Amino acid sequence: METPPPPRRAPGMGLERRRHMIVRSALPLVAEYGAAVTTSQIARAAGIGEATIFRAFTDKDELLDACVLEALRPDHVLEQLAAISLDQPLIARLTEAADAMQAHTARIGTVLGALHASGRRSRDRRAPLSPAGGVAGGPADHPATSTEDTAQSPADGPAGKGTMPGPADGTSPPEQAGRTHGPGRENSARQTHEALVELFEPERDSLRLPPERLAAIFLHLMMSSARRPLGGPQVSNDDIVNLFVHGALT
Repeated sequence: METPPPPRRAPGMGLERRRHMIVRSALPLVAEYGAAVTTSQIARAAGIGEATIFRAFTDKDELLDACVLEALRPDHVLEQLAAISLDQPLIARLTEAADAMQAHTARIGTVLGALHASGRRSRDRRAPLSPAGGVAGGPADHPATSTEDTAQSPADGPAGKGTMPGPADGTSPPEQAGRTHGPGRENSARQTHEALVELFEPERDSLRLPPERLAAIFLHLMMSSARRPLGGPQVSNDDIVNLFVHGALT
């Protein structure tokens, strides 16, 4: 009687999936402890042995760089923008968009700020542009990556010099991003701009400017709002959107 072949072993988790799982587990700890987080803390949070981390990453520095890239990834906020119902009034749509972009920028600021406060600057030069238009967020006094690393200092903030254009220079966010940040950031900026254009489309015939232009201005406005000084007057997204839609005059 022929011996049946042994059952095939289920394939283990691939390297990229393992890396992603570790990074997702590490992010909250990095936001809390910065570079002082230990690989043993990360391993416990991920439910794995500490040695598994070093099979996925060369060292803790590489893991921290991967955490920075994950925090900067625009995927989640782009999904939120795409999920905004176009059946709502324009003001409601834009307020949802502003809230989503602000939350993403705050997340970036928390992670990068914690790393900077613990004395670390990112080594990675390939970080994508956040939907808010820059690589920084949160408090303006938390420069979390060096200018050499990111082509801009977080002290400049998302609306700082060399990040994205204001409406006066005649260029769209994707065009300016391509000149200063490279293809990854250009793609992120373009996707954000396109997602915002969709929010204006239902009112195209009644708008003073084309949706493409209004989306660029709105993106610039949100970048500027992210640079609100600590201790300064707080302006809600409701106020920003209402002023944007209705103007200052009654």
